[in-house]
Amino acid sequence: MVDSAIAAMAQFAASGHVANSHGAFAASAECDALVARAREVVGRLYGASADGVWFGANMTTATFAFTRAIAASLEPGDRVVGTRLDHDGNVWTWRRAADDVGVDHVLASFDVATGRLAAESVIDLIDERTRWVAIGAASNLLGTIPDVRRVADAAHAVGAHVFVDAVAFAPHRRVDVAALGADAIVSSAYKWYGPHVGAMWVRPDLLEGLPAYKVRPAENEGPSRFETGTPNYEGLAALVAAAEFVLEMGIDALRAIEEATFAPLLAGLQTIDRVRIYGPLDLVDRTPTVSFVVDGQHPDLTAAALAERDIAVWSGNSYAVEIGDSLGVNEHGGVVRAGVVAYVDDHDIERLLDAVAAIART
Repeated sequence: MVDSAIAAMAQFAASGHVANSHGAFAASAECDALVARAREVVGRLYGASADGVWFGANMTTATFAFTRAIAASLEPGDRVVGTRLDHDGNVWTWRRAADDVGVDHVLASFDVATGRLAAESVIDLIDERTRWVAIGAASNLLGTIPDVRRVADAAHAVGAHVFVDAVAFAPHRRVDVAALGADAIVSSAYKWYGPHVGAMWVRPDLLEGLPAYKVRPAENEGPSRFETGTPNYEGLAALVAAAEFVLEMGIDALRAIEEATFAPLLAGLQTIDRVRIYGPLDLVDRTPTVSFVVDGQHPDLTAAALAERDIAVWSGNSYAVEIGDSLGVNEHGGVVRAGVVAYVDDHDIERLLDAVAAIART
């Protein structure tokens, strides 16, 4: 978390305003005002209207709630299209909803050699039966950025709606729902220097027509219908500060910092014997995330060896189950994933490359 978000969370917790909504007293009014500020700032971050923004524990929890509501509008014979490049939060959430109502759920494949998802592979699955297309704006495991807009245009041409998972995209690229062609979009604030809070936007007219699973006293209109229970007000205070940090810094400036740091990492890994990279090998249409393995070594052992050197990476498939299956790595422990954000510097990259080279020599 960025310092300003940490401070905002602590200040709100200490303010005496920690209460709940819709009361006649000052602390409750502050809670209501905070939620309104959070919707407004996320709207600006997404290039969207504030009245379509709602919050949940995280992307996956929010998406399960959303797809459960969507299922009530689907009928047997309808189709939902997804991709094998996605995090399971944008795959299994739809599969469970589709199974509940007997709807066809199909997944577009990506090129396992390059890690690229051709727009045509998704478009070929879209037909007049399609009601929703669920696509990630960037792969959380491979960094690949597909052409979401082309897919969205094809979906809209048959009257389908488009759901975009922007969790791995929002920290690195400008989010603009109109440019992406998104009818709904979600990301997690902890990816953009904030707290563990999920933030979803749904086109307001579409949102109003969905049956929210909620308790009876909850609001019957507006995005709060989907926010079950008491909001995480302290988290929303931190979310506001984190979003303002990104907006004030400018995503293009943050991207430039990241790419200057990431380029030597991607190039350097390609020079180390026994290291195999999965996904794009260049900087075109990709985020600063790279997945690799050291041949002959379980990814967990590689990650543990790096952790002993105070280098933090992930091993496994990072919940990108379909990618792991497509690449054939799930049965071997997945991959090692390293990512760059704005606070990672050149020295961090040098340490990682030196460490991987040393591990690969053993």
